Amino acid sequence: MYHWIWRHLPGPVAAKAVLALALVAGVVALLMFVIFPWVEPLLPFNDVSVQ
Repeated sequence: MYHWIWRHLPGPVAAKAVLALALVAGVVALLMFVIFPWVEPLLPFNDVSVQ
């Protein structure tokens, strides 16, 4: 999968590296600001009880 992404990024190696880092940053931002807040209420971690 990573090889496929690397082959399809345009430009020389330096440009590909910058674009790959931008893609990683975009995925992390999407996860942190959209996906994780949406999933968080569905997770059972808020049900803390000590017996």
